[in-house]
Amino acid sequence: MMKRMNPYLENPALWQKVHKRLIVAISDFLSPQLRPKYIVDIEERVYQTSGEDSLLVGIPDVTVQRQLKTTSPQTTNVVASPPAQVITVTIPTPETVRESYLEVREVTTREVVTVIEVLSPKNKRSGEGRKAYERKRQRVLGSFTNLVEIDLLRDGKPMLIFNNDIQSDYRILISRGEYRPKADLYAFNLQNMIPSFPLPLRSEDIEPSLNLQNLISEIYDRASYDLVIDYSKEPVPPLSEANVVWNDAWLRQQGLREK
Repeated sequence: MMKRMNPYLENPALWQKVHKRLIVAISDFLSPQLRPKYIVDIEERVYQTSGEDSLLVGIPDVTVQRQLKTTSPQTTNVVASPPAQVITVTIPTPETVRESYLEVREVTTREVVTVIEVLSPKNKRSGEGRKAYERKRQRVLGSFTNLVEIDLLRDGKPMLIFNNDIQSDYRILISRGEYRPKADLYAFNLQNMIPSFPLPLRSEDIEPSLNLQNLISEIYDRASYDLVIDYSKEPVPPLSEANVVWNDAWLRQQGLREK
């Protein structure tokens, strides 16, 4: 379908399913090319949030006024307080989160050679989701394991790199264990195709090229997202002003929005 990242897939209502499909698609694509030396395992990171994504709506402060009892020789009047009102509120509740990622393991030693992470919205905003991922990231970066970090989400805070003045909509980071702290960053924008990149393995191995653009296009077709997405509306999260203009022209050119 689109020869670029489709911003409509970033919608929180879709992304969780897109994420799962992409993890499986990457695994299915790589497994035949890496055998018999390597296997690709789908692993899961499980953590519990403390409700940081929930909206806490409290009951407004209640002002209590003492009703003065007025007594006269003739009568005694007692003013009754109004009955308490029941207000429906939302409270933060714990949520168990499961995030899938990939590990490329050497068959003979079972050693993890490469970790492939596709970031989720919770990884890019403050809270337990980011903390859990940052802990995992630091363990990988402190070892000789290669890291592939795929960020296809415009919203949220990008993961830390020292060249933090780099501005882009999307990022793919390739960090080879033997070359740290140096790493390769593929920074690209909505108007660009998603770049292909080599999967880091052992230095003596031929590295397969991973074409995310093709995989996402195939996921779009198989999941029939063309029947789900309303291209007459703007994407969620919203685009920048420049991208709104570009996206509108592109959609009209493709016949996905009325001219």
